[in-house]
Amino acid sequence: MPTPLYAASPSRLLAYLECPRRYRFQYLDRPRPTSRPQRAHTSVGLATHNALRDWWDLPRGERTASGGAALLRKAWIETGFRDDDQSGRWRSRVGGEVEAYLGDVDPDDQPRGIERTVAMRTDSLVLNGRVDRIDERPGVDGPELVIVDYKTSRRTCTEEDARTSLPLALYAAAAWTMFRRRTLRVELHHVPTGTVAAHTHTVESLRRKLDEADSLARDARKADASYRELGVESPSFPPLPSALCTWCDYRAACPEGQRMGPEKSSWAALEPGDERRTDGERYPEEELLEGTVRLGGRAGQPEGWGREDDLGGEPGGSVRRAG
Repeated sequence: MPTPLYAASPSRLLAYLECPRRYRFQYLDRPRPTSRPQRAHTSVGLATHNALRDWWDLPRGERTASGGAALLRKAWIETGFRDDDQSGRWRSRVGGEVEAYLGDVDPDDQPRGIERTVAMRTDSLVLNGRVDRIDERPGVDGPELVIVDYKTSRRTCTEEDARTSLPLALYAAAAWTMFRRRTLRVELHHVPTGTVAAHTHTVESLRRKLDEADSLARDARKADASYRELGVESPSFPPLPSALCTWCDYRAACPEGQRMGPEKSSWAALEPGDERRTDGERYPEEELLEGTVRLGGRAGQPEGWGREDDLGGEPGGSVRRAG
């Protein structure tokens, strides 16, 4: 029998890369270890994403910057803040950031997709994920697609973040495969500052990212098989202790993580001067908040899969087309 493909989102792949122990807690253990309550920075990220999503559903006359701020106030999530006063201050602050960001967005330039699920196959992987926004813009040889990912961290995004992001590259390859339209440009839209960090891939660089995803998928599939055989005694899920352990949602179940220091408060990432990411990027269990992770040298089938097509010069080579 052929080896089954590993079904995963970019979030799942990155969870295994960052900490196999946390991956096991999140995706394999049943019952799953109790996760700590949602943090304030995750609430900020979710509310912002929801407001920017719903803005495109407004009637054209109501699609204004102030209308976006109103959506943010409506979508606000109180969870994780120190108290009502802190929540109120951040609601006002983030509402202003959303309004300023939307002031530079053309309400008539309807995106090709909003929170669109994309999917494709590689040699080892059935990949699926959700993209914040897919734009269609003029290109040299006709219309091209652009992958847009919203970021709400206090740290401004850089071109290096866009260039090295595995999720963005995988979304681009999957969108190209599904829509049959050239997709090389990826953008990180930093909502707090309104800045855009962009990178234009080549076909070759997208293929390298697909190779990295395949490598991660093969490693994770072997680990999953070991877990099915040995359970929690499997050696395939070592912890990778670091400063991030003080933020981990599953640290209560991980003695090694607890030794890295006291747990951060649920609002710690929002305190002045704290430059840690503030939209859940290092904790990618929510696909809306998939983040930018640099790979240091490591290189269940969805519905709607159709016939196999030879995509010629497209990034995935010969893959199966969704839709």
